[in-house]
Amino acid sequence: MDFSLILTSVAILGGVGLTFGGLIALANAKLKVWEDPRIDAVEEVLPGANCGACGLAGCRAFAEAAVKGEVAPAGCTVMGEEDRADVAAVLGVDAGEANKLVARLLCAGGTNVATSKARYHGVDSCAAAVAVTGGGKGCTWGCVSLADCAVACDFEAITMNPFGLPVVEPDLCTSCGDCVDACPLDLFTVMPLADKLIVQCKNLLEGDDAEEVCAVACTACARCVQDAAPGLIEIKNGLAVIDYANIRTANTEATARCPTGAIVWVEGAQFAPVRELVGSEAG
Repeated sequence: MDFSLILTSVAILGGVGLTFGGLIALANAKLKVWEDPRIDAVEEVLPGANCGACGLAGCRAFAEAAVKGEVAPAGCTVMGEEDRADVAAVLGVDAGEANKLVARLLCAGGTNVATSKARYHGVDSCAAAVAVTGGGKGCTWGCVSLADCAVACDFEAITMNPFGLPVVEPDLCTSCGDCVDACPLDLFTVMPLADKLIVQCKNLLEGDDAEEVCAVACTACARCVQDAAPGLIEIKNGLAVIDYANIRTANTEATARCPTGAIVWVEGAQFAPVRELVGSEAG
């Protein structure tokens, strides 16, 4: 065995390795993009949910935008006040005003108030039930109650109440929109928590026809339109529709004379115990 040949080969390979290593190190030094260390500091404070509720592609993207001054710390509605204050302190800016977004259900037709026209037996899924039977409820626009939204929620913000309606906990909701995508009947929407006036119905029937399938259906009686500030609510296709561009003019008066309770003023979570009590009494 020619050891000199082996040593020569090792030396050559070692030299080549050192040469390319040096070139890579030089290139890294010349081409390296400087990154503000505050980005890492901000990212550490962020919740790490990567939910996209801020409108950006994850917490890292939000941290980068915050350091650039493109978003305020309050733009992350998942953070608590203390964390927003910490981010603001790192950046030396004002935390800004948080406009908390939350998922809302546009249906109050639980099993205690809505009729059923068929029984579904199959895969335990709203999407499957809607595909096979249209959902089985007398109101074909109503919540199917098989919890696809709760399953889709990675933050455990949605639970099902005794009447088969999903209840969103605002403090846990990141407004990621997964429940919106999961609902086959498009009953979920993401809206500011401060917007408290909600029409909890998407039924397009009117009058007695609407009440025959659900006791809390909007009957298009237009009393809410008469009682609300001008231009806030109108009746479209048999349903009360709120103009959220004028939501600052809203108050509880619009709900006072609703004969079914389809339009409500929501503080916190929907379907609070008092609503369930009303439903129990109605049932």
